[in-house]
Amino acid sequence: MAAADSSQARIHGAEPPSAWVRRWSHLVAPGGTVLDVACGRGRHARWFHERNHALVLVDIAQTAIESIALPKAACEAVVADIENGPWPFPGRRFDAVVVTNYLWRPLMPVLLDSLAPGGVLIYETFTQGNETVGKPSRPDFLLRPGELLQVCQGLRIVAFEDGFQEGAPVQPPRFVQRIAAVREAANPSVSGGGAAPLAGPPPRYCLP
Repeated sequence: MAAADSSQARIHGAEPPSAWVRRWSHLVAPGGTVLDVACGRGRHARWFHERNHALVLVDIAQTAIESIALPKAACEAVVADIENGPWPFPGRRFDAVVVTNYLWRPLMPVLLDSLAPGGVLIYETFTQGNETVGKPSRPDFLLRPGELLQVCQGLRIVAFEDGFQEGAPVQPPRFVQRIAAVREAANPSVSGGGAAPLAGPPPRYCLP
């Protein structure tokens, strides 16, 4: 498990939705399907369900999945070990991939490949420096400076932050890195099937 170096981190998601996820969730196409990776107890699943998005959820913890009280018709929930087992959604594409407080580097290419054209990656987790204020503290669980920018260099970066966040009543101080990035639709007229934006007015990724 690479979300953190404490067993309690295996079942996260009972806390309020991430402010970063709330801030950029408007980028997801109306009614689009959201893949919530390491979903925990469903804090972001509930957020997107309230905004009429279909949901696909995956977590290693059966108890976490069972605690998510959402209609089965709107929520496909899967228990899977995505670090040691096969990816449970081969070939599928989603309108958004959401990841918070979780890092497993070998999975990064799979997550990017899971974005449909126009799909949004909303990612937030701990970064180097967090070992000075608490857990997670192991390098395997901490992003390197600017790492998400490197991972997402083939996407349209809408927003990126990398720094320190003071503690709050429900959250300890932490070093955090986060990104909102879009896989822009490819232009079929580009020679070689390039990924140039479609002709016409540029897409508007509204800034809140």
